[in-house]
This record gives sequence, C-alpha cells and structure tokens, in this order.
Amino acid sequence: MTTEHTYRVIVRGTWDGLTDESRARLAAGADDHGLARMKFTPEGSLAYDAALRHFTYRFEVVSDAADGEEMAAAIAEDMARTALDDLGHGYRDLRSTATDQDTMKINRKGR
Repeated sequence: MTTEHTYRVIVRGTWDGLTDESRARLAAGADDHGLARMKFTPEGSLAYDAALRHFTYRFEVVSDAADGEEMAAAIAEDMARTALDDLGHGYRDLRSTATDQDTMKINRKGR
C-alpha cells in the first residue's frame, strides 16, 4: 500500500526570449498575477511583476510519499514548463523548493 503526501512546491524562473506578443500579454495581465493573489493549487498559480524579469509558480502536488520532495519538485517543474510552453512564453533557469505538508511540524504558542 502506498501513502500519498501533499507537497507545496514553489517553482522560480526567469523570463527569456519573450516575443513582443508575449511581453504585451504578460504586461497586460501583471495586475492579476501579483504576489498577493498567489495560492498553492493543483493547476498552479503564476505570479510576476510588470518588470518581466522573474516569475514564480506555486503548485500543490500529491505524490507517493516514498518518492519524496525531489519527485514533487520535478513534477511541478514539468507542469510549469508545460503551462509556459502552452502560453508561448520564453523562460529559463527553473528551480524549485518543495515542502511536505504531511510531515511539517507546526509550533503553536501557548495561550
């Protein structure tokens, strides 16, 4: 029997080789993709600023616990690549960090 864990993965990258059309679409949507609107979702949440230098994707990935955070990060990076390719936006230097929500310890202050 396999156990699944939920991972929160942040994928960061740099915009690269954006076409004029991509740049215009991204600039027009910058207000809708600010950090305040980011959520961890299965389909991913994209954030960037109007300067169009860097971006961040946040994913919630459910994966086999035995595969660990590295596999969850690889899955999220693949999802980010697919989404950005589908949108036609150029990018480079993807890197990610994953946190296993099922093993995360929460410290609560006493009352």
